[in-house]
Order: sequence, then structure tokens, then C-alpha cells
Amino acid sequence: MRTSLLAGMTTRGICFLSAGAVSALLGYVLGERGLLSVGVALLALPLLAAVAARRGQYRLSTSRTITPARVPIGHTATVSLRLENVSRVPTGLLLAEDAVPYALGSKPRYVLDKIERRGIRQLTYSLRSDLRGKFEIGPVQLRVADSFGLVELERAASGRTIFVVTPRVVPLSRTVIGRTWAGEGEGRARLTSTAGEDDVIPREYRDGDELRRVHWRSTARYGELMVRREEQRWRNRATIFLDSRSRSHMGTGMASSFEAAVSAAASVGVHISREGLTGQFVTDVATVRSGPLFPDVLLDTLAVISPSASRNLDQALAELRTASGVLIAIVGRMSAPEARKLAACRSEGSQALAILLDVATWAIDRQHAGAVVAGPGGSTPADVASRANGAPVGEQSAETVAAEAILLSAGWRVAVLDATTPLAAAWRRLGRPRAPLRSEVWMVPGSAGPAGLHGIGVTPPPGPAVAAEGGAPA
Repeated sequence: MRTSLLAGMTTRGICFLSAGAVSALLGYVLGERGLLSVGVALLALPLLAAVAARRGQYRLSTSRTITPARVPIGHTATVSLRLENVSRVPTGLLLAEDAVPYALGSKPRYVLDKIERRGIRQLTYSLRSDLRGKFEIGPVQLRVADSFGLVELERAASGRTIFVVTPRVVPLSRTVIGRTWAGEGEGRARLTSTAGEDDVIPREYRDGDELRRVHWRSTARYGELMVRREEQRWRNRATIFLDSRSRSHMGTGMASSFEAAVSAAASVGVHISREGLTGQFVTDVATVRSGPLFPDVLLDTLAVISPSASRNLDQALAELRTASGVLIAIVGRMSAPEARKLAACRSEGSQALAILLDVATWAIDRQHAGAVVAGPGGSTPADVASRANGAPVGEQSAETVAAEAILLSAGWRVAVLDATTPLAAAWRRLGRPRAPLRSEVWMVPGSAGPAGLHGIGVTPPPGPAVAAEGGAPA
């Protein structure tokens, strides 16, 4: 498609054209040959520059490499941009600008004086993001300019590269998940030696199962395709559940409980893969099956996950009830009925871990973290009770206490994570068994009825007794 010679004119070029036109017109009207000559020269210079810029058929080959292509939040990646002049003539003055999303910073720009025939230029710059996601880098915008700066033409070089920023991954202790569940130690040798054709546990065939694991004797007995589920493989599995409902979280942006939960899911997924367990990731709206590249698939999924509008956990709970091996749940605000349904997903003899986020602590302004938010009836959380981890108990924290008690009574190991507790510390608490909370009714001074903690059905954690109004601790 042909374009006008005026297309691509810079401000300087337009000024030259305007001055030339005025000079030529005045020279012609006044009969001044010198002024007319100057006007013609001013008109001709930008037009000749435009013709030369268009006739210079530069062909540039571009390639881009991002190292590494996937980084956690707050880490830096290096971009290497390679430009090669594959045309027969050298280029003129070039301005190279790589297209970078706004979230990753300003667009890098480079001025290249000249690229000779078959010449190569290697350009590097850094990328860093405080937001997770998948970002598209490119294409490279090339601006061809003449030596006088009168004409500037833009050309887009093809080629885009995906840059992935994953949630923050925290190293976790290896002492939480028992060695027998990871298929290590004496349990592994015992299971390997005793497992045989008569020791299999058949189950229904699922998409992705290997045909060599089909158990024909059970298939003939039940009339449907059955596969072997050896105990060793059952113990080598782990399922991570993340409650991604928006109604279960508080806070905004990167300082929200949802982002803390996403980071916890990423950390646990990488941890179980390093421990040799086959992973599976379940949310309230989707499921990521296990595979040889489970950590990479999990991180790519968590890089773009967002809070869902789902109102219940029915889909996820149905998946968890059929899961085998270690069950690890990362949940936010959860009602007592939902906690009971989740607790029932643990099968007899299996290991189940839960990280409960005390989402109320994410709703407090970090600059006023020491301030106390008044609760129902005018009582403050500090006046009500204090948890074992020192976090104040408000209305939402009371709901967390109830969910914790339900899961503990069902044989789960539970750790409460608030906005000030490091994930590694909460994970280590999962390695210390805790007795279920006693099912007793306790009364908090200054609150009564459903709005308070009266009748919640659990006793407070061991610690100083709550002082009556105007009295001293017992």
C-alpha cells in the first residue's frame, strides 16, 4: 500500500516544508531569486529524505530470549534482544523500542547509529514485576530516521514472547509430611515386598490411567473397566485444595488473603514435587491433574488465577472425596457446615493437613495494625480473648476457631495463618500434632447470643483465663 511522502514527517521536517513553502511563495511574488532558491531547497530537503527513507529496504531479523522465562514475584529476569541486518545495504539511524506491558515498567529504547550488512546488535534489559500473571513481550518497534531528523518511519518486527510471573514460593520444612506417605523409609521396603497381584485395590478406570494397570479379574467381576491401585502408589499421591471463592477472602491487591493463599498453594505444590509425591491441584471451579510437569503446570495456573464467584464447594468436595493419598487444604473464611463437609473428605488412615487463613487480619490497615476493631456489642477483640498465636479474635476469627475445631476433631492437622505469620512458620506447626479442642460452651464477657462467641461449641486454647469486667485474670 502506497503512502504519502508527508507520512512520517517529524516536527522538524514539517517546519522545513512550511518555511520552504513560505520562502518560495514570497520569493516568487517579490521577484527575489535568492529567497526563491532558499525556499525550493527547504522544500526539497525533507522530500528527498522521505524518498531515501522509503527506498532503503532494510530487512531486520529479530529474536528474543528471556532468562528465566518464569520467575516468582519480585525477582528479575533478563531479556536478550538480537537484531540482525539481513539486507544487502547497511541501515541508517534506527530507534528500537520493545513493547513491554505497563505492569513491567517503561519500554526500553535504544538508538542504533548504523547496522552494517549482515551485522548483529545484541540488546539487553531487565524485567521485574510485583504482580503475578502472563505477560506478552513484543513486537519490536523500529523507527527509521534520516541523518537530519526530518523523517521517521515506524516498522514492527514480528515476534512475541510470553513472560510468566508466578506467585512467591516459600521453602517449606520436610518434617511435616510423614515419610510413609512419601514412600520412603521402612514403610516403602515393606510395601514393595508385600505388594503383589493379590494385594491390589481395584478402582474404576479414569481418563489418563495406563492400560497396563487394568485388573481383568475385577473387570470381569464388576462388569466395568477396573484398574489396580497399589498401596505404594496411593501413598505417593498428594492433592492440594485451594478455596478461591471471593467471598472467602478479604483485603485488596497483593495485600489480600487471596494472594497469601495462592502463594501457599504454589509453595506446597513445589514442596510435594520435591518430596517425590504425584500432585493434583483442585479449586472450587477447576482441577489440574497430575503429570510429569506438575510443578510447571501448577505455577502457570496460579500465575493467572483470580477469585471466583462460586458460592459453594460442591464441585471441589466431590473431587476431594475420590482423591487418595495426602490431602492438603488451603482455605479462607469457612462456615461450620462447610468445614464439616471438608472434614468428611479425609478417608480413614490417610493424612490430611489444613492451612486456615484468618482472613479478618487482612482487612486491617497495615499502618494501624495495632489498632483494635470494635466487635458486636461494643466489645473489642482484645477484650474478648486471645489466640495461641497472639492474634486478636473478632467475629471472623471466631468462625476460624470453629472451623479449626471441626477439622481437628476429624483427625486433621490444622495451622492458622494470619497476616503477620510467615507461611514457613505455619507449615512447621502442622508437623506438631494437636489434640482436638474440647466441645464445651464458653461465655465471653460483653457478648451474648449469636453475635458473640457464646455457644460456639469449643473451649479457648490453653492460656490465661478471660478476666471478668472490672476483675483480674483467674
